[in-house]
Amino acid sequence: MDRLFANRTVNAAQIGEGPPLLLFHSLLSDRASFDAIVPELARSFRTIVPELPGFGRSIAVEGGLAAVADRMAEVVRDATEGVPAIVLGNGYGGFVALQMAIRHPTIASKLILADTGAAFSEPGREAFRNMARISREKGLAAITDVAMRRLFAPDFQAQHPALMRDRRDAFLRTDLDVFCAACDALAGLDLRAGLRGMTVPTRVVVGEYDEATPPEMSYELAAGLPRVELRIIPGCAHVPQLQSPRLFLDTIGDFLALKYNVPA
Repeated sequence: MDRLFANRTVNAAQIGEGPPLLLFHSLLSDRASFDAIVPELARSFRTIVPELPGFGRSIAVEGGLAAVADRMAEVVRDATEGVPAIVLGNGYGGFVALQMAIRHPTIASKLILADTGAAFSEPGREAFRNMARISREKGLAAITDVAMRRLFAPDFQAQHPALMRDRRDAFLRTDLDVFCAACDALAGLDLRAGLRGMTVPTRVVVGEYDEATPPEMSYELAAGLPRVELRIIPGCAHVPQLQSPRLFLDTIGDFLALKYNVPA
């Protein structure tokens, strides 16, 4: 069931009962990237999966990642009536969740930051600048192959053609201006100075073969956080919850005290 939050500016799916758990999707995907794990999470949590500002039916905001983080803080407060929530962010959604937790220290009871970081290396920044430039000149179709490679290793793509068609279609539905603005924000992002002040328990997880946000970024992120556990997800890339739902839930299940049963 979909609901509108934050003065009807953010659309979100909601399923299940229990403590609130919010899932923030990546830049190169959409909220459907959580579909394989939501039914199991909803056994234990009221699971809320928003379309981030500018995606789907959610209204875009101006002001970079900080403005997106502030809007999502409004969503969390609206959805939970002020109760701190568990927030899981993947990729871009992880950067949003991290920025939100830094700017709103009491917003989350726990954080799961999947395949994200606090700052990109210079090559990583240049990759975002290039994606934004090419997209503005030629459209999103011109970088779709690059985007899919950042999400999934080539072998996985070859073995799952139907999933890849679905993920390509989802990426091509992304608003061009929103995508380019997000690329610009990520190219200039550096959240490292805010990490030491965070007190929320955090689990950092990363796919072993993530090319979009390589494991080194998660190592650096975990090193900067005072209350953190780091887990590497073997055999996976940038969206492990799609590539291997069972393994992803195994990796976060004890942190959530989760009981689940995911088919192989």
